Amino acid sequence: MSNNHVNPCEDKCCPPLPAIFDPPQYIVNDYFHPQVQPIVHQIEVINQHHCVPVPEHLYTYKEKDIMCNVSSKRKSTKTSSKKRSR
Repeated sequence: MSNNHVNPCEDKCCPPLPAIFDPPQYIVNDYFHPQVQPIVHQIEVINQHHCVPVPEHLYTYKEKDIMCNVSSKRKSTKTSSKKRSR
């Protein structure tokens, strides 16, 4: 037997078949891009006002004028005979 096999159709007997496609296999390339995400930190300032008693020392006074009656009789005073020196 000879190992030389000759195709009697010489590629004319069997028409070409359509291609069979396997389900696709995916290769995923991940690319990351910065995206600004605003985060708002809310701060609320509360000003508390407190009343604190503080002593304030106040003084009151009265002023009055009193009229004194002068008596009509005077006491006699002795006058000295010596002159006063200045």
